[in-house]
Amino acid sequence: MYRCSILEESSCQKEEIAMNTLKTQNLGTSAEAIKHHYDVGNDFYQLWLDSTNTYSGALWEENDANDTLELAQLRKLDFHINQARAKGAKRVLDIGCGWGSTLKRLIEVHDVEQAFGLTLSKAQAEWIASLNLPQAEVKLESWQDHSPVEPYDAIISLEAFEHFTKLELSHKERIAVYRKFFSHCHQWLKPSGWMSLQVSTYGNSRREDSSQFVFTEVLPETDFPTLAEIIEGSERIFEIVAIRNYRQDYEYTLKAWLSRLKANRAAGIELVGKEVVSRFEKYLSLSSICFHQGISNLFCFTLRRIDNPRKDSSC
Repeated sequence: MYRCSILEESSCQKEEIAMNTLKTQNLGTSAEAIKHHYDVGNDFYQLWLDSTNTYSGALWEENDANDTLELAQLRKLDFHINQARAKGAKRVLDIGCGWGSTLKRLIEVHDVEQAFGLTLSKAQAEWIASLNLPQAEVKLESWQDHSPVEPYDAIISLEAFEHFTKLELSHKERIAVYRKFFSHCHQWLKPSGWMSLQVSTYGNSRREDSSQFVFTEVLPETDFPTLAEIIEGSERIFEIVAIRNYRQDYEYTLKAWLSRLKANRAAGIELVGKEVVSRFEKYLSLSSICFHQGISNLFCFTLRRIDNPRKDSSC
């Protein structure tokens, strides 16, 4: 656990006790809610994701007419792997590993010896198992329950953070969960370890104005953080080395997904029914508008573990 300055020691001790006693199991997305969204069917997602099955905002090459969704997703994966200093590492953790594109890229391109993934989706875990990656290990568990046998060299997490809290939580509860998450990551990392984090956040909008459609019908038991909440959650645990906002890239990604889904609409209806297809079409369309207008942002954080926080208040 991180340490605090002498002047802050009392308040930090109280905070640490609060984090250790907080029952966060019911404060984030449940396995049932994860199943509602991610276990619709692997075949359905294959219709409109790219060949890597990556379900998070891509990084596009500006003014490149030949850029494709697949290239943009591979660019994004390489970006986070490089930011986490994971190339050639012995052990790397992917929190919220999706269908395994980061794990696969780590092993096949970036010479990582062992890549570990966490997911609450049974469908995703089964898909990764079918990839036959002997150097990858996926656990069907929450980050809250994770207990590695050895520390990691690097951690990557792409758009899992949105599942850690629910819309109805108070600010105090929300920050307590975020600080517990960052504290766990701190404990799991080797000294001076790096972490790369991608998160959708509220932009020029307020939580009370958030879409009930998105957070009830599409992504139940989920909520975006604000930039300030992420900073407060990581303060004195991780050093934020860089922050980048790629909201326009997510707009392009969502539009690409929507276009591919519409092109395969008949096949989608045959797989999951018209109601589900229509729900995803509405979700992708509404989300692309939100990122276009800055209602939502997509932040990428480069974080470095704070190994020895100062004990005094001087600079």
